[in-house]
Amino acid sequence: MSDATASLKESVGRYGIWSAQLRSEDAERSGERAEAVAELEQLGFGAVWLGGNSAARHAAPLVEATSRIVVGTSIQSIWDYEASATAARFAELEVTHPGRFVLGLGVSHGPRVKEYSRPYSTMVGYLDDLDRAGVPAGRRVLAALGPKMLELSRDRAAGAIPYLVTPEHTAQAREALGAGPLLAPEFKVVLESDPARARATARAYLARYLEFPNYTNNFLRLGFTEADIADGGSDRLIDAVFAWGDEDTVRRRITAFREAGADHVALQVVEDGPSDALPREGWRRLAALLG
Repeated sequence: MSDATASLKESVGRYGIWSAQLRSEDAERSGERAEAVAELEQLGFGAVWLGGNSAARHAAPLVEATSRIVVGTSIQSIWDYEASATAARFAELEVTHPGRFVLGLGVSHGPRVKEYSRPYSTMVGYLDDLDRAGVPAGRRVLAALGPKMLELSRDRAAGAIPYLVTPEHTAQAREALGAGPLLAPEFKVVLESDPARARATARAYLARYLEFPNYTNNFLRLGFTEADIADGGSDRLIDAVFAWGDEDTVRRRITAFREAGADHVALQVVEDGPSDALPREGWRRLAALLG
């Protein structure tokens, strides 16, 4: 393990928060977002992962509002941000707040990218450009699901940040990566004990992801069937990719990722209600049950 990767593992700690809401560009709510991330730092989370097609410019205000917590992109699409501009923004943050920003990169999805072609080769070329621009491999991670991208995250980055996965995938990813690289899967949590309500909330959220072959193909590799993927997802699929239930159950489900080989788990609280609302009470409950 390189010194840079070891330092990154130590900095992000065991648990972080994944949030699309914190990526928002709504200037009127910038103070609320900064206050929320400062609270996450106080609650003991090691990292915040900005959902959606996030970039350094979304991370910068949150880094500036805090003193310790690491802020990462999860993910920045390589199709939407040129490597040269990405490197320049990385350098700016590194000068002012060294070690506080992690560049999470991904190839996005064919249905979202007009000229989607040869994603693996395009990622290799993008990493080549970042190398030439001076962005260190130890400060970037890849949204890797399949074997080839996991190998690339092992060889050309500090590790992997798989999204929408299970502990079984984490075990396979750890085997592919080896012991050294960072493995930081995202995991969704519905803080609800009633099975019908919890699964309804989870199923409504999952529906958007079942449109993307990157995810559905990964589910099939993990042993799920076409029937599991149909009609918004079977109970079996929902229960595998979301934690719900009482505190002990949720804690046990999160711990399963650590036992499978994760260094860090990026926890996403999923709730009913406005999509831009910050689930701050949910974050507090997570901090308490993990404490």
